[in-house]
Amino acid sequence: MFRFFESLNDPYAPYPAQDRPPQALWPFLWSYLNSFKRVFALTGVMSMIVASIELWLIWYLGRLIDVLSTVSARDFWGLHGFELVLVTLFILLVRPAMMAIQVLLLNNSIMPNVGTVFRWRAHRHVLRQSVGWFEDDFAGRIANRIMQTPPAAGEAVFQVFDALSFSMAYFVGAIFLMSAADPRLMLPLLLWLVLYGFLVRWMVQRVGAASKASSDARSVVTGRVVDSYTNIHSVKMFSHHALEEDYAKDAIEGARRTFQKEMRIFTCMNVMLVFLNGLLIISVLGWGLWLWSAEAATVGVVASASALVLRLNSMTGWIMWAMSSFFQNLGIIKEGMETIAQPIELIDTEGARALDLSEGRIEAVSLSHHYGRDHGGLDNIDLVIEPGQKVGLVGRSGAGKSTLVKLLLRFYDAENGQILIDGQDITKVTQNSLRHQIGMVQQDNALLHRSVRDNILYGGPGASDAQIAQAAAQAAADDFIPELRDPEGRTGYDAHVGERGVKLSGGQRQRIALARVILKNAPILILDEATSALDSEVEAAIQQTLTGMMDGKTVIAIAHRLSTIAQMDRILVMDAGRIVEDGTHAELLALGGQYAAFWARQSGGFLNLDETTPA
Repeated sequence: MFRFFESLNDPYAPYPAQDRPPQALWPFLWSYLNSFKRVFALTGVMSMIVASIELWLIWYLGRLIDVLSTVSARDFWGLHGFELVLVTLFILLVRPAMMAIQVLLLNNSIMPNVGTVFRWRAHRHVLRQSVGWFEDDFAGRIANRIMQTPPAAGEAVFQVFDALSFSMAYFVGAIFLMSAADPRLMLPLLLWLVLYGFLVRWMVQRVGAASKASSDARSVVTGRVVDSYTNIHSVKMFSHHALEEDYAKDAIEGARRTFQKEMRIFTCMNVMLVFLNGLLIISVLGWGLWLWSAEAATVGVVASASALVLRLNSMTGWIMWAMSSFFQNLGIIKEGMETIAQPIELIDTEGARALDLSEGRIEAVSLSHHYGRDHGGLDNIDLVIEPGQKVGLVGRSGAGKSTLVKLLLRFYDAENGQILIDGQDITKVTQNSLRHQIGMVQQDNALLHRSVRDNILYGGPGASDAQIAQAAAQAAADDFIPELRDPEGRTGYDAHVGERGVKLSGGQRQRIALARVILKNAPILILDEATSALDSEVEAAIQQTLTGMMDGKTVIAIAHRLSTIAQMDRILVMDAGRIVEDGTHAELLALGGQYAAFWARQSGGFLNLDETTPA
C-alpha cells in the first residue's frame, strides 16, 4: 500500500530544463510542481470529503439530540436501531478509510516527493551555473538555500492540503449547516468570517516579508560560519578567534532582530484571534439560545451550533498558524529563488555539437576579456599553438595567464574575439565535450570529500582498480596511499581525504590530482604550477611522469619556476594582458628582454615577481 502511494510521482522523471526559470513566485512553484497536478487534485477532493464527514458528524449529533428529546426510550431502538448500526459502521469503517486515503496521499505521495523534486532540480540547475557565478557568491549561502528551499516548499504544500483546503471546505460546510438548521444562525458566523478575513489579510501582508527577512538573515549567518570553518587554518594561524566571533555575532544578532520582528506579528495575531473566537462563541450560542427560548430552534440545533463553534474555536488557531506557516515558507522560497531561479548565462548554443578534436591545434583571435572592468585580464591576444606543441606561459601576477586558461576551458565567455580548437569555435561546441578533451593540474588542487579511489576515478569513471593503481604509481602516490587511514577506520584507496583534501599534505593532494589527470588522458594538457607543492625528490620523479604525459599532447604550462619550462618548445611572456615575447628558452635569453631579466633574477629556481592586478 505504501509503495503504491509513494510511487504515484517519480521525483527524478525527465523534465524540460530551463536556462531561465520563472522569476515570479507562483510560476516558479508551478514549474516544479506541474507533475503533481493529478495527485494534488485527488488530495484536494479527499480533504473536502474528510471535512464534509466531520461536519456531518456535528449535524448528526444535533439530529440525535432532537430524536432523543422527542422519542421515548422504549421506542427509540425499534425506530432508530438500524440507523445507528449504519452510522456506527460508517464511523468505524468509511470515515477511517477516507482519512487514510487523504493521509496517504499527503504524507506518502506528496511530502517525500515534493522536497525531493525541489532539491534535485535546484541542485542540477545550480551545477550548470558558470565558475564565475560561483566565484561571486558564498558556497555556504548557496548550499543553505538549496537545503532550506525544498522543505519549505514541501511544508507549504502540506499546509495547503492539511489545513487550508480542509478549512475552506469546513467553513463553507458550516455556513450551509447553519442555514439548514436556522438561516438566522448564519448571521453571527458570517460576521465573524468577515472579521477573521481581515485578520488573515493583516497577517499575510506582514508575515511573508518578515519571513523572507529572517531567511535572508539566516543565510548570512550560515555564509559567515561556513567561511570561518572553511578557512579554519587561517583563523588558527593568525589567532583571530575573537575576530571571527565578532564577525559571526554581528550576523547572529541581525538574525535575532529580524526573528523578533517576525514573532511580534504572531503575538498580535494570537491576541486578536482569542478576542474574535470569544466573539464567535458568544454570538452564535447567545443567538441560538435566544432562538430556542423563543421556540424558534430545537435543542438539537442549539447543540449542533454549540459543537460547531467550539470546533471552529479550536480550529481557528490551527488554521491561522497553518496560514502563517504557509506564508513563512513562501518567504523562504522567495529567498531561495535568489539563487535557484537565477538564469544560466553561460550555456551551450542552440545546435551545439561535440568538439571533434583531431589534432589539438589552438588558436586565439583578437581575444579580449576584462571581467567587465577597464583593466586586467586579456587585451587583444592573437595566438596559435600547433598540434602537439608544448608552450610555457610566464609573466607577473595579473599578466593574464590564468584568464587565458579560463577562457580556453570556457569558464567565461570572452568579451571580444574567439578561441578555436581544430578550427571549431569553442562557444559553438558543448561545454562538456570541450572540457572532456582538456586535462588540467592546478597549483592548489582541492579534492572531493570522498575516498582516494573516488578522487582518482573522477578523471576516468569506470576505470578498473588496476588502472587506478597504475595512475597512482605514475603520480608517485602509491607509496603513501596504502598507509592512509581515516577516522572511520577506512584505509588505503577507501580512506576519505576530508573536505578539500585537508587530511592530506599539499604534496599528497597534488599527487592524487596528478593521478586523476593521468587517468583522464586528455589530448590537451594544462599545467598550472603542477609541481609547486612537491618536495625536490618527489618533483624529480613527477617531472619524468609529466614528460611522459605530455607526449603527443598539446600542452600549456604556467610556471614561476623557470627551470620547469625551459625545455618547452616555446615560451610566451605575458604582461598587462598581452604577449610581449615569444620564442624558445635560448631565443628569449638572447633577446635580452623580460624573460632574460626573469631568468637572471630567479632565486633557487623560482621567479621572484611583484604582485600586480589579479589575473
